Amino acid sequence: MNEDYVNMSTVKYTIQSMLNSGKHIVRNEEKYIQRVANQTISSELFNQLKSEVNYVGITNNFKEVVDYFKVPEGETPAGFRTECLINENGILQVDLIRDISYDKNAVKRPTNVLFSADSANPYEVAPIKDLIANLTCNPGIIYDLFINNPKANIGNKFKNRDEVMTEIGRILGPGVDISVELNDPFGASEQQILEETAKFREMLSKYRVVIKVPHTGPVNANNVSELLNGNKKFQRRYNQGTTEDNFRGHNLALMLHENGYRVNFTLMFEPYQTALALLAKPYFINTFVRHRNAQSYYIKSLLNTYEVSRDDTFLKQLRTFMVDKDYFAAGEENIDLNKVRETAELISDYRRIDSKEGMDGLDAARHSLRVLRQSNLPDTRLIICSMEGQKNYPDLDRMLMEDEFKDMARRVVITSEPAYLAQFTTCNQVISYQRRFMNAAKGQA
Repeated sequence: MNEDYVNMSTVKYTIQSMLNSGKHIVRNEEKYIQRVANQTISSELFNQLKSEVNYVGITNNFKEVVDYFKVPEGETPAGFRTECLINENGILQVDLIRDISYDKNAVKRPTNVLFSADSANPYEVAPIKDLIANLTCNPGIIYDLFINNPKANIGNKFKNRDEVMTEIGRILGPGVDISVELNDPFGASEQQILEETAKFREMLSKYRVVIKVPHTGPVNANNVSELLNGNKKFQRRYNQGTTEDNFRGHNLALMLHENGYRVNFTLMFEPYQTALALLAKPYFINTFVRHRNAQSYYIKSLLNTYEVSRDDTFLKQLRTFMVDKDYFAAGEENIDLNKVRETAELISDYRRIDSKEGMDGLDAARHSLRVLRQSNLPDTRLIICSMEGQKNYPDLDRMLMEDEFKDMARRVVITSEPAYLAQFTTCNQVISYQRRFMNAAKGQA
């Protein structure tokens, strides 16, 4: 049998192949084309382009990206994929499209699942800067956990949010999106918000900046002071806001989208929030794991104890807990215990903590991925955040390997405090084997 044949499925063409076939580089664009000359193109595209184009060049956007990030010669920056287009003059142009799934030189990152830091501490971000695709921070993270924390803000070096974000922008490379939250989503006008976001865009670049917009619920400019003064309890339930108030966050997110910003639409805890959030055309949506999961189990445990004992003491504990956690409003400390039990049962049933779907607290994540799969927003990703303990991350890691969600892994960003994820880089046998290796190296094996 003659095996002197070429398997066309293994033949690789590159942009350099185009140039070798007699095509020319657009004048003054040679140094840019060399950055992508070795990137592969399919044999079908190569044969099509060979007959349709005579010149190869780059788009204005390609030049702008490379020049802005001062990318080393021969490379394209992380956080961008390449696309080719034929302009009206029949010139093949290479463009750079923002996509945090890609490392430098338009090579896909090692895993479809991306990782993100939930931090505003430059000292904490620096060790993981080359491993993450996104960073998220909110006023609490910036001020409480860093600026006003002398253990973190060593020597009180950083005085305000702008200094912190400028330093983080300097540390992180072009491949990392940076989500910065609005300071005041309630009282600020649209013009004031646009001025604030323009400042972030100038600071971090239009390529990296993502604006975090929170769901607002019943909170508005007139009642937000209730959360800031006295006992800081809200005077109405979370689901008793006006239509305008409940959709304020959605409309802010949509307004920013229409003004060219990518939006991280945050404060999503329940599965039913997902589809409505997608109406705002966000770049990121979120699902928070930690507190919701802990609350679910506490509610369920009190319900179960009451069912066995029929002791109202447990319903009273449940009532206190549900007022404290804002299921009920301030002033409802004496709400009827039957109403407490009924509400708690509805919550427990919806969260499905007695089933495989919800027993790990990831029912909201599963639902969000299903909704995303059915959406018309193919570039929107789900941030899964707010984790703690020894089970949250391992359970999430296992969930993403389930057959149902394998195709959605590329749309997931796992966000956590760096120290939380760091503990899952290791296990007990790392110590055991390092003991053996290091003693062997000393000649004491």
